[in-house]
Amino acid sequence: MNTGHGLTSMPVKPFRVFALSGAIFFLTVLLTGEAIAHGNTPPSLQGVAMPVTPGLLDGDAPIVINLTAAISLGKALFWDTAVGSDGMACASCHFHAGADGRVKNQLSTGAFHKKPTGMTFESTASGGVGGPNYTLKRSDFPLHKLADPSNKDSALLFNSDDVVSSAGVFSNQFNSANPSGSGVDDCTSIKDNIFHSGDLNTRKVPARQAPSVINAGYNFRNFWDGRANNIFNGVSPFGVRDVNAGIWVAQQDGTVSKQALRLENASLASQAVGPPLNDAEMSCTERTFPDIARKLLARRPLETQEVHPDDSVLAELRDSSGQGLNTSYENLVKAAFAPRYWSGNGDFGSPKTANAEPYKHIEANFSLFFGLALQLYQQTLISDQTPFDTPRLADTYPQVPEGLSKQQERGLSVFINAHCATCHKGPTLSAAAHPDVYTLSDAFDSLRLVNRKTLNGSFTSKGVAQGLMDEGYFNTSVTPTEYDLGVGGKDPFGNPLSFTEQYIQKLLDGRPLVDPVIVNSCDMDNSFAQDFKDKELIDDPYITGSCGDRSIYAKIPSLSVLEKELQKGKKGRTLAAVKGAFKVPSLRNVELTGPYMHNGSLLTLEQVVDFYFRGGNFNNTAHFATLVFPQPITAQEKSDLVAFLKSLTDERVRWERAPFDHPQLRIPHGHGANADANNAKQAEDLFLTVPAIGKNGRDIGLGPLKAFHSYLQP
Repeated sequence: MNTGHGLTSMPVKPFRVFALSGAIFFLTVLLTGEAIAHGNTPPSLQGVAMPVTPGLLDGDAPIVINLTAAISLGKALFWDTAVGSDGMACASCHFHAGADGRVKNQLSTGAFHKKPTGMTFESTASGGVGGPNYTLKRSDFPLHKLADPSNKDSALLFNSDDVVSSAGVFSNQFNSANPSGSGVDDCTSIKDNIFHSGDLNTRKVPARQAPSVINAGYNFRNFWDGRANNIFNGVSPFGVRDVNAGIWVAQQDGTVSKQALRLENASLASQAVGPPLNDAEMSCTERTFPDIARKLLARRPLETQEVHPDDSVLAELRDSSGQGLNTSYENLVKAAFAPRYWSGNGDFGSPKTANAEPYKHIEANFSLFFGLALQLYQQTLISDQTPFDTPRLADTYPQVPEGLSKQQERGLSVFINAHCATCHKGPTLSAAAHPDVYTLSDAFDSLRLVNRKTLNGSFTSKGVAQGLMDEGYFNTSVTPTEYDLGVGGKDPFGNPLSFTEQYIQKLLDGRPLVDPVIVNSCDMDNSFAQDFKDKELIDDPYITGSCGDRSIYAKIPSLSVLEKELQKGKKGRTLAAVKGAFKVPSLRNVELTGPYMHNGSLLTLEQVVDFYFRGGNFNNTAHFATLVFPQPITAQEKSDLVAFLKSLTDERVRWERAPFDHPQLRIPHGHGANADANNAKQAEDLFLTVPAIGKNGRDIGLGPLKAFHSYLQP
């Protein structure tokens, strides 16, 4: 959250613009020109349309034929513990303001760090043993602890490559679904050499923190590393990268064929189909979506969980017993989706269980139903009723929402002046949103997904450096790059996750990007013409559409120049700043969604502010030093900035009022000392019970949701 120049900058107060003799008097503007350079207040989210998925609900043959049924299906699937192999629901990691509020058995080894410490647990900053079944304390944070939190070069008191994340499933091998049982799959325990307590397996913990699902429908891609593709292929998170993905479609003549599906602006669906098969999050190893379908389709949704009689979505379907719905998952699927996706007959494969019935059409396509239903439900989770979303005072600059307190107004000025809004931009306060969302007031019409920005300014000892980067994915040096490559990593098929690295490959050999996205050199903040000589450049042959008055910037390095630059240390002037870069999260409801960062390393908003204003924790090669560099901030300014961040909390989220109400949820929350009664190789589960909440929200007895640190002991 820092300025884009090397000068010390102070917060700028909102100022008035007065009419004088029929003209606008700009004297105050001129005297505060620095504020103007830093941009204006991001817009409200109210009235901002969700990106449309063509062909999902519209056209001559929409996939979803009943939106109400699809949303009901999605909400049931999201909260149902039977979806997981051993009691984990999607909501088990997203029940607290869309994030995870558990405090026990939440540590992972940081497995993306391919060094020995990435496979072992470390002790905690409080002196605790850490590891499986550990209960977090406030004094365990931050995971990178400095003698002076405002000075990244001060003495290092503690550092760990462990991650604060979300407990998932036990280590198990899938055998078969259990259609008529408790909802727990038939699986065989696998000895876990990392997640165990003595001889007993404990639940695994994935290697990244669980971000909030609220407002996630606005993102162009999802997951911290962007691997949940904007294009949904009906099967996996990887869009067109997964060339074997396809769904089964019944034809009018009764035949069924496997067809490729390419649904744009559906990254929520791409994200949704990941965790149910992930053997650290929700699934026994080698389970498939048809296996999940076999277990669920005949079941009553949520049949072991209470549904509130005033549930904003499910009330009319609530079973008279108070538990679950009065219909089946199969009925909801058939009501929501066009028959061509579930009505056919044919060979759709068989479970590996001996003598098992072959899969039905509806089972074979269950990943399609699951992904799209969850997307449509999660797209209703829009938090746009905050003090920040109130009408703007028209005569101030930056514009001040009228719902802010005086302290929050001052905090907004700090936010703008420190260039926080460069990354936390647009109505979602995230540059990782769909560009149609965050460029509402920008000058460019095309989807700017790859940009070229000033990575280091002249005020650093490194000199000026320009870097190509995926818009909305930045390396802020939370951890050393090698701890986790983020969007700089690869998909399971060996392709770069980043659009940037795909674009560089295209410049080398003309090969199309793996992802069918448009990258125009003329739309970048810093063109190649800025630091390449004319003789080193050629006209860009890959421009799509028109560059308009920026056509003079439609230049790329010639092949020979490009090859020479790529051979230089740090890739010379063709630096790709994607290694260790992660999605910019939305700041909405950030008060309630700790711990923060992709590794859950920061506990409080004050620690987050310290992190940015000291310039991060490390000096990574791809560190975004133009925006994340040391600058002073007073205690009052920090307090004001934190107050502003709290203005981004929607009270409906805090009190779980519609659309944020939900069924009851029983979540594994650490382990007891004994073995599980049904599995002698696993530690017994302890549980956290989240009560069913209706559309009117939590009552006074329950009280509101609180910040994560409020649930920890010192």
